[in-house]
Amino acid sequence: MTTEKLTAEILRKESFLCVGLDVDLDKIPKHLLAQEDPIFSFNKAIIDATHDLCVAYKTNTAFYEAYGLKGWSSLKKTIDYLNDNFPNHFTIADAKRGDIGNTSERYAKAFFEDLGFDSVTVAPYMGADSVEPFLTFDDKFAILLALTSNHGAFDFQTKSCNGEALFMKVINSSKHWKNSQRLMYVLGATKSEQLSQIRDMLPDSFFLVPGIGAQGGDLEAVCQAAITKKVGLLVNSSRGIIYASRSDDFASAAREAAKSIQAEMALILEAVNH
Repeated sequence: MTTEKLTAEILRKESFLCVGLDVDLDKIPKHLLAQEDPIFSFNKAIIDATHDLCVAYKTNTAFYEAYGLKGWSSLKKTIDYLNDNFPNHFTIADAKRGDIGNTSERYAKAFFEDLGFDSVTVAPYMGADSVEPFLTFDDKFAILLALTSNHGAFDFQTKSCNGEALFMKVINSSKHWKNSQRLMYVLGATKSEQLSQIRDMLPDSFFLVPGIGAQGGDLEAVCQAAITKKVGLLVNSSRGIIYASRSDDFASAAREAAKSIQAEMALILEAVNH
């Protein structure tokens, strides 16, 4: 995957929707629990129902790791299914990794080479040498946690550091890291008031924007602040799509929820391109 291919898919589908596959066995339809692999069965149904309406899928690895080896197997089957059947979709391992250099190198190999993801989210707290190992893989991306959508973001990310908000210092520093052209950035939808300022700093970068829907983010406000002529956005929705229904009609309900967001995105893209 390249950003050029991703942009082409966005324009072709008139969608910059990313569907979050954050599976909780307590929330999926009960009849799936009888399946050999309930998590994969759920994911496959969601993917089959939504793939033509979105350009990316994001798996929060905690929802798989919580189930041990079975969960990890479900994650592997999910990404294999996507890569084998829908290779034009951008895949995100929402793992929030970041450690000393040789450890980050191993994390990168796990997600890029073993599992076959296009990207992985990384935490910048330990600095450049904890992120740069993720940037050594051709046509793979590290998505840097810059300004997140949770309330705790105010604990550190927005605090002043020598007259500059910490998240701004992180972004400015990251632009000078080796292979920084392979960086994308996580920017929460609930922080739309800062998005335009960040877009000015990163005119050509892709932003992964979680927080639409269940977390209260507003799609139109995000786009007004951060969309570009080349779009440069992946807007994620998880619970609002995959748990649109918890009954037998869960897949069709997920499709309708995704279709509603895609239709709004199509109107936004039409306005941007005219």
